Amino acid sequence: MPPVAESSLDVRTDFPIFARRQDRPLVYLDSAATSQKPQVVIDALDEHLSSHNANVHRGVYALAQEADAAFEGARARVAAFTGAEPQATIFTKNATEAINLVAYAWGRANIGAGDAVLITQMEHHANIVPWQVLCSERGAELRYLEVDERGELSLQALDAELARGDVRLVAFAHVSNVLGTINPVAEMAARVRAAGAVSLIDGAQAVPHMPVDVAEIGADFYAWTGHKALGPTGIGVLHGRREILEQMPPFLTGGDMIASVDFQSATWNELPWKFEAGTPMVAEAVGLGAAVDYLTQLGMSRVRAHERSLTEYMLESLARVPALRVVGPPEAEARGGLASFTIDGMHPHDVAELVDRGGVCIRAGHHCAQPLMRCLGVGATARASVGVYNDKADIDALVDALLAGREVFGLGAE
Repeated sequence: MPPVAESSLDVRTDFPIFARRQDRPLVYLDSAATSQKPQVVIDALDEHLSSHNANVHRGVYALAQEADAAFEGARARVAAFTGAEPQATIFTKNATEAINLVAYAWGRANIGAGDAVLITQMEHHANIVPWQVLCSERGAELRYLEVDERGELSLQALDAELARGDVRLVAFAHVSNVLGTINPVAEMAARVRAAGAVSLIDGAQAVPHMPVDVAEIGADFYAWTGHKALGPTGIGVLHGRREILEQMPPFLTGGDMIASVDFQSATWNELPWKFEAGTPMVAEAVGLGAAVDYLTQLGMSRVRAHERSLTEYMLESLARVPALRVVGPPEAEARGGLASFTIDGMHPHDVAELVDRGGVCIRAGHHCAQPLMRCLGVGATARASVGVYNDKADIDALVDALLAGREVFGLGAE
């Protein structure tokens, strides 16, 4: 494969946190956990709260109408960013809540004894535990697609599971938050639908980093979160197939999700508001709208090219560190912008603490994927992940800090 040309993205100055100075510049390589925020997002939050703050869907005065327009305008832009319908774009507080919404509202109406839910060994806990609880309550079976030695899934194994005839739902990550694996989600969703089952994709590690068109992918549900996509915390998104959402009962009940309430009964609001009980995350939605506007202006193809180039450089550079092993596909083309790794003789938490002495921020731990860690035969890994604001100098700083950390442990830099 020919080397990938480095993208021309140079946006670091758009992110005020990088003006922070202690004794060294900040090197942030933990975007898979949460992204940093550009000034335009911070300004959008400030401007909304300073000038347009009001509750939505409740008032007829001008300020309330401005808040309504800002909130629903953000929904329209978020939907357009991912190729979805605004009416089938539901705001949640994060991807975890989006998945739980499906597990409770769709799962409890459609999964029963003798049914099976199929997920994969590479899932985040957010895409495991809701299905464990559902299957336990409903007397259903939870089964797993295995991850192979490259950190990838087998479509043949998926077909074999679907051929058993009892799978009602298949849930899988678009991009693994540990392995970095980019799964063939459109092909998987098509096979699931052909078998008469429902698909759910956890897109938390995909939407911020590559072009995503949920209509083209064709999944029944697609969940992601705003804080990894340059937006604020407290805002997530569930895209659903409209005909399925219309049939589902609500997840949470109360104000705003109703059409009418009598003393003994209630009827539900139209989509998407049927699934948005109570006062929604108005300012956070406005901030996410600004974030997707920013990403749209950059161009998601350019974002992907930039991060793929950095990932390729990171994989090459990490190979310079003795006794370091990266998990997941070896090619940058097959993975998102992250690398999880172990170093013989060093615990991942020690690795993260030592590189922090060099001003480098990475994550260490099980990454909310303990079943996958057991498959990999490790208790934890260190993980470096890139974003639009990173460059090769950040990768160099990481490698220098890792080599210095080996010296601290008396392992030698070479």
